[in-house]
Amino acid sequence: MAARPPAGTLDPRARQLLRTLIARHIRDGEPVGSQTLARHSGLDVSAATIRNILADLEEQGLLAAPHTSAGRIPTAQGYRVFVDSLLQVQPLPSAELVRLRGELAGAGAGTTQALLGSASELVSAMTHFVGVVSVPRREQFAFRHIDFVPLDGARVMAILVFADNDVQNRIIQTRRPFESGELERVANYLNAHFAGRPVAEIRSTLVRELQAARDEMEALLSHTVELAEQALAPADSDDMLVAGQTRLIGVQDLSDLDRLRDLFEAFARKREILQLLERTIRAPGVRIFIGEETGLAPLEGVSLVTAPYGAPGKVLGVLGVIGPTRMAYDRVIPVVQATADLLGAALNPDPPAP
Repeated sequence: MAARPPAGTLDPRARQLLRTLIARHIRDGEPVGSQTLARHSGLDVSAATIRNILADLEEQGLLAAPHTSAGRIPTAQGYRVFVDSLLQVQPLPSAELVRLRGELAGAGAGTTQALLGSASELVSAMTHFVGVVSVPRREQFAFRHIDFVPLDGARVMAILVFADNDVQNRIIQTRRPFESGELERVANYLNAHFAGRPVAEIRSTLVRELQAARDEMEALLSHTVELAEQALAPADSDDMLVAGQTRLIGVQDLSDLDRLRDLFEAFARKREILQLLERTIRAPGVRIFIGEETGLAPLEGVSLVTAPYGAPGKVLGVLGVIGPTRMAYDRVIPVVQATADLLGAALNPDPPAP
């Protein structure tokens, strides 16, 4: 990909024309000509001067001239300069913020999975594009309570209740059958010593304690480790939730059926998009990938706007919107940022103790 010129190298007239052209193209979806820019740019210059500036911007790779029109359209590099230095983003209006908070609060009465699903649906509905959200790994959450139920043979059902009210039933295979009394003692030990701690931390702690044990607790710890290693192992689940894919079908800029099919196949696989989301998980604030910046062929014709969500000091996942490069970034960015902030708050309703 050719290097884009720094926005600071553009003179004020070129910056104003580029800003106006992209804003008009986002609004109308058509190439923008010099006469239109002369009327709407607010610059007191001739159409000939505007054409010269447009030619310079095209030479720098920021604009392109479709062969069917005398007007110009922005390139991916032009959108990047626009987003980085020419776009003015306002916070989400208070009325929309209140409505968004209310929608998420209603969804928060269910499981984390339901809350995340509602968040992706909401950003999709508010932007009219695709909403995506990565699902936190279950081992990041603390567990509240665990019970074991003996099944047939050497199988045990572990019933886990997590701190976010999610309940999971996991069938585990043990080396030998366990009696109800043994399972009860293991569950009591885990609930007494580890409730409120993340499951990944519990598993590593148990292994350390077993290695150090030299007394009558060794047998109990051995049984506990055998059951807990499987019961508290990361569960197979959806890593990413997607909502609103069909909203892209009617988008003018995504009318190529082959490219649209490739994009929908990427949604179905999820793996590549999830990897892209995870690239942004350590970056604070909104991140924007435009076209080929994603590094994924199916996403070369779209943009991805993301923001991380989580608890204070800990990122749980990433929420985002996928839409055409010709999207209203000034609208999409505050929606994504506000939803990510509110999602983090909904997952952590109790403020930290002073």
